[in-house]
Amino acid sequence: MKAVGQIFGHAAALGCALGLAACKQPPASRYTFDAGLRDMGRHVIERAGCAACHEIPGIDWPEGRTGPSLAGFDGVGPIAGYLPNTPANLARFVRNAPAAKPGSTMPAMPISSEEAHAVAAYLYGIDDD
Repeated sequence: MKAVGQIFGHAAALGCALGLAACKQPPASRYTFDAGLRDMGRHVIERAGCAACHEIPGIDWPEGRTGPSLAGFDGVGPIAGYLPNTPANLARFVRNAPAAKPGSTMPAMPISSEEAHAVAAYLYGIDDD
C-alpha cells in the first residue's frame, strides 16, 4: 500500500513538473529608452498631428478617435494586427504605414527615420510615466 502511495506521489510530482514546463515563458522585458529620445518623440507626435486620429496619453489635444488608441501600446499584440510589436517595426510603420502593411489606411508621415524611432520610444514609454 505504501508503494502505491509513493507511485501516485511521484506521478503527481511529475505531472506538476510537466505542466509547469508546458507554460509559456513570460513576455520579454519592456523596452526602455532615454528620456531625451522620448521627449523628442512627444514633440514629433505633436508636430505631425498624430493625435488628430489617435488617442495618445500625454497629448491633451486633439483627442482623435479615427485610429486606434495608443494607450498601453507596449501591451498590445501585433502592430496593426500584422507586424510583430517591436520598436523597429513600430518606427517603420509610423513613418510609412502603407509600405509596412499594404492596405493600411494610415498615411505615410512626413517624419525622418530618427523621428520615427523617437515616436516609438515615446509610445513604448507611455506606461512608464
